[in-house]
Amino acid sequence: MSTIPGAEKKIIAGICGILLGGWGVHKFILGYTKEGIITLVLFFLTCGLTWILGLIEGIIYLTKTDQEFVDTYITNKKNWF
Repeated sequence: MSTIPGAEKKIIAGICGILLGGWGVHKFILGYTKEGIITLVLFFLTCGLTWILGLIEGIIYLTKTDQEFVDTYITNKKNWF
């Protein structure tokens, strides 16, 4: 278990990105409400094609180290990829 604050979101955001990414669930978990809503709207407008983005982002989250994840998505608030 990591002691880096914010790293606990990595696994849940990664898994939700892979499984529920089309609906933007991983964005809401990370606190990116605007991006989550955009993903959700795009899901309906594209008949679900946003699942590809969620899959890619989920894999990216899970392949980063805890420190890289926190630096990129918690501290620096990188919204997309």
